[in-house]
Amino acid sequence: MPRQAMERLHERFIRLCEIRSPTGEEREVADSLIAELRALGLDVSEDDAGGPAEAGAGNILARLPGCSERWVTFCAHIDTVPHAGQIEVVEDEGIFRSAGETILGADNKAAVAVFMELVARHAQQPPPVGIELLLTVAEEQGLRGAKAFDTSALRSDVGFVLDHAGPVGEVIVATPTQHKIRADFAGVEAHAGIEPDDGNSAIAAAAAAIGRMELGRLDQETTANVGLIEGGTSGNVVPGHCGLHAEARSLDADRVAAVAGAMADACAWGASEHGCDVDVHMEELFRGYRLPPASQALALAEAGLRAAGREPVRSAIGGGSDANALRLDGLDCVLLANGTKDVHTANECVPTRDLDTMLAVCEGIVEAAGIEPATG
Repeated sequence: MPRQAMERLHERFIRLCEIRSPTGEEREVADSLIAELRALGLDVSEDDAGGPAEAGAGNILARLPGCSERWVTFCAHIDTVPHAGQIEVVEDEGIFRSAGETILGADNKAAVAVFMELVARHAQQPPPVGIELLLTVAEEQGLRGAKAFDTSALRSDVGFVLDHAGPVGEVIVATPTQHKIRADFAGVEAHAGIEPDDGNSAIAAAAAAIGRMELGRLDQETTANVGLIEGGTSGNVVPGHCGLHAEARSLDADRVAAVAGAMADACAWGASEHGCDVDVHMEELFRGYRLPPASQALALAEAGLRAAGREPVRSAIGGGSDANALRLDGLDCVLLANGTKDVHTANECVPTRDLDTMLAVCEGIVEAAGIEPATG
């Protein structure tokens, strides 16, 4: 890659990371990206997902026509997890880090910067195939932007999401289905020292429920967790309320539904044992998938990696991404690692060479798509 292009990619990455954009506050970075894409000559639109996704902007779709009728989609999200303070990016021996106590924002602005450089390089000379950039909002809060996006608006038959924190070369071929469980226990308050027998402890009910649950790694494909429990008003009051937040994940959709159901049953049992009521709400946050061996997106991703000098490594993971929502809506889509580490923490980082390599991978995908005929 020419040195000038590398420097431009790195400068763009720093600039994007330093624009604040936690979920719900995407407007500034969205406006910056839209202006830059239009200045490059791309056709740019923003959908109305901001409302249903509870985001600060809608999803951005930008198109750069190619030399053929075929199109490929590259997808990244522009929101970050919440953080206090202003992000300042520093480069330390070839690695981008945060200068302070904040996140870096490489999740997922590493991919956004790569995609922006990809279209900037082809703005004057059309690529072998058309490129669609899908930049989503509210990914960090349940893939809400991608869920609200209408994939029928795409001209592509394949998509590539660069949003897995791992070494470049990993190709994610299986991801879990995740269920969220929220239980609100209602007991009876009473003075803990004078009239404890008149009360029914919502915290005791929740504790009994948790004790009945099977948690942690349940098998090689399935996990369950209670991540938050809160309730009560004072140490001398029998608590009349307690809420818990839990989840279950599995590569097997039937298995995770059964596990989540058992967790809900445990909540009902705990409430009954302690004379409390409970309201349990369950929600599927995202649907898992296993890539079929014949996936064209998988073949093109692995061709792009090999063209960039990286041997593909197929992996299954325990998390979700926009790829889950896009695949559920019918797009042949694959998730790729982008070289980031320790995302969502103050130790988040990404090597400069991995940004460069991911750009080369995307170039390889575009070239391979120009050779391989579309299917479907």
